[in-house]
Amino acid sequence: MSAKVAVIYYSSTGNVHQLATAVAEGAEKAGAEVRLRRVAELAPDVAIDANPAWRQHIEATKDIEVATLDDVSWADAYALGSPTRFGNIASQLKQFIDTTGGLWSQGVMASKPATGFTSASNRHGGNESTTLALYNTFHHWGSIIVPPGYTDPVVLPAGGNPYGIAHHGADSPTEETLRAARYQGERLATITARLLAGTK
Repeated sequence: MSAKVAVIYYSSTGNVHQLATAVAEGAEKAGAEVRLRRVAELAPDVAIDANPAWRQHIEATKDIEVATLDDVSWADAYALGSPTRFGNIASQLKQFIDTTGGLWSQGVMASKPATGFTSASNRHGGNESTTLALYNTFHHWGSIIVPPGYTDPVVLPAGGNPYGIAHHGADSPTEETLRAARYQGERLATITARLLAGTK
């Protein structure tokens, strides 16, 4: 049985978008049906226009559908991504998460696998704390957290983050990092399919 995976993310200048795309590719490789969704931008134009890369990314991804609660209800599994903001997730993704209260009260996200990924401008810019903060949501949802761990050799060359693939730096993610992100998506979809089939 194939899984339905919602990859929901926020990205300002494109690094998390590249990770999200790679996660989606990995899930599709494992046979999953995938919805790649961005959350709505909340920042004012004056802030966006102060950073040309930010405005360029918004224009480049305007055709990607904006996440809705229907995507959350539809999915068997979740991959959520956010850049780090002071060691925490971005307000844009947090705002979307905060709208899931009704679904949470119905147990919609309970017992569904979930994973997270992130990006920061420097190696110690909060990647691990951001991923763990994101996992707080999964704990409250009652989801089953599926980290990459050290379950495949591709994780170590990508920085060796066992919590979730994380990019650091202003440049685009390396192919090593994208390969690990694909693995994370594949792992999520594979484990979800096993759970759906009732196998170990």
